[in-house]
Amino acid sequence: MASLLQLPDCSKPVILLKPSFTSLFFNNTTSPRHFRSSQPPPRFIPKASSSSSSSSSSSLLCRRRFIAETAAVSLSLASPFLGPVQPAKSEDALSEWERCYLPIDPGVVLLDIAFVPDDLNHGFLLGTRQTILETKDGGNTWVPRSIPSAEDEDFNYRFNSISFIGKEGWIVGKPAILLYTSDAGENWERIALSAQLPGDMVYIKATGEKGAEMVTDQGAIYVTSNKGYNWRAAVQETVSATLNRTVSSGISGASYYTGTFNTVNRSPDGRYVAVSSRGNFYLTWEPGQPFWQPHNRAVARRIQNMGWRADGGLWLLVRGGGLFLSKGTGITEDFEEVAVQSRGFGILDVGYRSQEEAWAAGGSGILLRTTNGGKSWIRDKAADNIAANLYSVKFIDDKKGFVLGNDGVLLRYLG
Repeated sequence: MASLLQLPDCSKPVILLKPSFTSLFFNNTTSPRHFRSSQPPPRFIPKASSSSSSSSSSSLLCRRRFIAETAAVSLSLASPFLGPVQPAKSEDALSEWERCYLPIDPGVVLLDIAFVPDDLNHGFLLGTRQTILETKDGGNTWVPRSIPSAEDEDFNYRFNSISFIGKEGWIVGKPAILLYTSDAGENWERIALSAQLPGDMVYIKATGEKGAEMVTDQGAIYVTSNKGYNWRAAVQETVSATLNRTVSSGISGASYYTGTFNTVNRSPDGRYVAVSSRGNFYLTWEPGQPFWQPHNRAVARRIQNMGWRADGGLWLLVRGGGLFLSKGTGITEDFEEVAVQSRGFGILDVGYRSQEEAWAAGGSGILLRTTNGGKSWIRDKAADNIAANLYSVKFIDDKKGFVLGNDGVLLRYLG
């Protein structure tokens, strides 16, 4: 309870005025034009004669102090007009998402996340600047993880991809590094790689006991079944060689191909879709095919990213914020655009929670949600005040999901 106000002891009686609405809103802690001062806003006081200046000044000072103190107490109590005063919030609640604050430098770019299937509270988060974080409470808190075998050389690794199956896990990074665990990440060992590996490793998928599938940014796909001691090439040539051989086949923009992927995504049944570094066409590969298959883009704008829907179809993002869905399932060049409220910012990734529900993320904190398989999308304003680009949406299962962004931004799904 607030203490009772003590009336100032003044030499002459003063008239106590009821605080105005102005004094309610602008007290000694908040003043117009955002001035902050320990005293009330100054008022112009006419100069009094020498005989009455002392008593007049005392009366005005007492009155001004009393009004200021009365206004301060009024704000601390419930008002019949205004209701209880609520504390200001630094940022709005994130509806079905909450931000996880990480013990890393602000400039770190997060790149991938994975959890141990046998213990979905135990997971790892990768990023640039040799960043590996570990959680054992489902992603609520994260701690830095040190792996001695990845610190033997004077390299600042960029860890690109991580994957688990059972207790076996794999990590790949740049410069070329491959890490393997058989005990759910308690210990990691480094697997030697050939210096002749074409391109940088950008993706790895754990496929079975001591087995994995690895992809480089030049389109090489390698498969191992003995913990990485031997690798078998799944395609007979890199994408550059394929395009040089098929450049007369009518693939638009192939002559400008730089030889690397911008993005690559794998479906649960082992099919791949990749976007060329310039975004002027895309490529697909299915198990058993000897080469990557190039495809003309079906839209005028360059492709930003592509991936697989939960029903087996494709989604396609173009630069400038456009989203397209393929007609039907499987690999196709037939797409139709879907209206989205991207506000002109690019959409960078799409992640499916189920066949009906998916989330899209993009520049300047854009978050979009669909609950009807992608036919319509609604913008979630919850992350609008997060100054970061959100470029990766990962759903571990229908209850656990994450959005990765630059400057160390990580959102955790709460729905």
